[in-house]
Amino acid sequence: METLNSTHQSTGAVQMRIKAANSPHDRLSQTKSMILTDVGKVAEPISRHRRNHSQHTLKDIIPPLEQLMVEKEGYLQKAKIADGGKKLRKNWSTSWIVLSSQKIEFYKESKQQALSNMKTGHKPESVDLCGAHIEWTKEKSSRKNVFQITTVSGNEFLLQSDIDVIILDWFQAIKNAMDRLPKDPSRKCPSRKLELFEIQRSSSTELLSHYDGDIKEQKPEHRKSLMFRLHHSASDTSDKNRVKSRLKKFITRRPSLKTLQEKGLIKDQIFGSHLHTVCERENSTVPWFVRQCIEAVEKRGLDVDGIYRVSGNLSTIQKLRFIVNQEEKLNLDDSQWEDIHVVTGALKMFFRELPEPLFPYSFFERFVEAIKKQDNNERIATIKGLIQKLPPPNRDTMKVLFGHLTKIVARASKNLMSTQSLGIVFGPTLLRAENEGGNMAVHMVYQNQIAELMLGKYSEIFGSEED
Repeated sequence: METLNSTHQSTGAVQMRIKAANSPHDRLSQTKSMILTDVGKVAEPISRHRRNHSQHTLKDIIPPLEQLMVEKEGYLQKAKIADGGKKLRKNWSTSWIVLSSQKIEFYKESKQQALSNMKTGHKPESVDLCGAHIEWTKEKSSRKNVFQITTVSGNEFLLQSDIDVIILDWFQAIKNAMDRLPKDPSRKCPSRKLELFEIQRSSSTELLSHYDGDIKEQKPEHRKSLMFRLHHSASDTSDKNRVKSRLKKFITRRPSLKTLQEKGLIKDQIFGSHLHTVCERENSTVPWFVRQCIEAVEKRGLDVDGIYRVSGNLSTIQKLRFIVNQEEKLNLDDSQWEDIHVVTGALKMFFRELPEPLFPYSFFERFVEAIKKQDNNERIATIKGLIQKLPPPNRDTMKVLFGHLTKIVARASKNLMSTQSLGIVFGPTLLRAENEGGNMAVHMVYQNQIAELMLGKYSEIFGSEED
């Protein structure tokens, strides 16, 4: 009887203990070794250790390394044409593509859905860039602007966009990522965690110190609510803004473009640079790319119907542009440049992408006033005087280009390109106002007339056809 009473008292004491432990004012007295739900059963341990809190919280607060180091993302058309060397039926689809330092991931959903799936652990289709190869292709698809990625495992993907700038930007970004990885597939690609340790450590340290400071400031009786707040901090607006501010500060610490160029990490480009900058770099007054294109056209394009008027394949032109910008050896006699319209298209693109046209902005109005003169001799003399005042790179490049175009006009019976036709092609490319306003149509008339006059009166304006 005494034993029975003793057991009953022990059970009652434990139940009172449980009730007391459930009180928010005495939660700290609850331990995993003392609480019994029934006789002989031990309750699941409830962790109250602050280290566990901080680990769980930082997982939600600090973005994973893969998300933090995303290099590029956006929509492209994608088709997988081989899996492990086995050819697949080509099926184009729109994909949200995420490029990181070592891989590409493809998502079928929109950007918001893709990001949501990343948080829930959904694994998208991915491409390991280590040892992979990228190249432009026009044989694998009738679409324009298509490039192919081939992995060491035999997977092949086609990526495409109708917008030239977007697809070229993607091609360069992926190629740059590949160039940073080992070329030999037998060598292991560097661990991203080791490669980017300093970046992760610096950003993590700032965030850790920030949230540890918050934890230390809290009083013991508020720790339970603190745990709840930290657990849901990813969805809390103020915490999101705080993290965003920290990451923004981290991103602004990146070196500037000028610094990277000075260190030789980013090379100066030919396309899109100022004419005088290109010439200074080459120690000349006429860019070597302009001379190479002219030489190729005069060798095999003078009699081609519609030379300079007919457009070449844009993806091939962009490929040529990329090679020139990377300062790779260029041989325009190579079979990949056999279409002379690709060469002429690249030359026109070079002049079109000059930040300031071949006829400088400051001279535009003066050339327009000159072409308006009624007396032809006075018109020629005025334009000749203006050309003599141009900077040497502009003047010499202009002389070489128009001298070449006179040879095109001389074969007009075969190539069907008259002075007027070339004026229409090159006028707006070489000569334009800094602010067009509403006079674009009027300016176009003068642009064409100036180009036509300089072609028709080349020997009087420049002296001779020789450079």
